[in-house]
Amino acid sequence: MINNKLSDDIDSILDQYFKDLAGQNPGNLYNLMLTTVEKPLLLYVMNHAEGNQSKAAEILGLNRNTLRKKLKIHNIDI
Repeated sequence: MINNKLSDDIDSILDQYFKDLAGQNPGNLYNLMLTTVEKPLLLYVMNHAEGNQSKAAEILGLNRNTLRKKLKIHNIDI
């Protein structure tokens, strides 16, 4: 299942992230993860939807205005 694979991948990435910290406390991990994943997700879905914001918003489960705001934040112009 894709959800299990994605979850396993994230677990592996976080395991490595904490190993690389070598005991230091991470700062703002939640925002780091969201911003790291959000831009490539938006780019992928926008390309998949062939630039159609309405279709991309539907795929993402967002309303179109929210999608537009996120595209602007990430400087994505497709």
